Amino acid sequence: MSKLRVFLADDHAIMRESLRLIVDSQADMECVGEAGDGREAVEQVCRLLPDVAVLDISMPQMSGLQAAGRIKQCCPQVKVVTLTRHADGGFFQQLLGAGVSGYVLKQSASDVLLAAVRAAASGGVYLDPAVTGKITGGFARSRAKPNAASPAELSAREQEVLRLIALGHSNKEIAAQTGVGVKTVEAHKANAMQKLGMRGRTDIVSYAILRGWLRNE
Repeated sequence: MSKLRVFLADDHAIMRESLRLIVDSQADMECVGEAGDGREAVEQVCRLLPDVAVLDISMPQMSGLQAAGRIKQCCPQVKVVTLTRHADGGFFQQLLGAGVSGYVLKQSASDVLLAAVRAAASGGVYLDPAVTGKITGGFARSRAKPNAASPAELSAREQEVLRLIALGHSNKEIAAQTGVGVKTVEAHKANAMQKLGMRGRTDIVSYAILRGWLRNE
């Protein structure tokens, strides 16, 4: 079985060394490169094309958020997991917009990072358990209507469309997977969002995590 190829970017050499040891100690992973700033990370990732790039959000030259956006533009097949010390989830919406698949706190156990890498590589979205409650709780309090529909009141197709959107698939990709037209996908999305009082993809991902639709081990 081929190993997951992981790239690491952090401006602290000791942190990169620790991350490399953690990754290389796994039977199903290997570190294929590293960088000390965001600009170098983008250049190296676009050249090496790893399966997953782990990026510190706070880096010189270019932030992890900016680097993630550039990486998803030049090589969208590469999954991105971000590392941060901020537990308030403040970057969550921006990171989703940049196409990030994982949000992990630096102070969490190494198992959390490894779970995020594996989930991202398999097409999932991983949110550190330490911030899951804050983000999904915020959605439940301020986004959902008091009489919002339950999953049972959404059609099976509406639930499937929301789940695939949360996983990062485009309307065109969802149409191909489900065997319906793009316009039909858009209609299912609009109907589901209206029923649940959603305003954007952040709400969709929060709801998907809340309902256990995503792999968040």
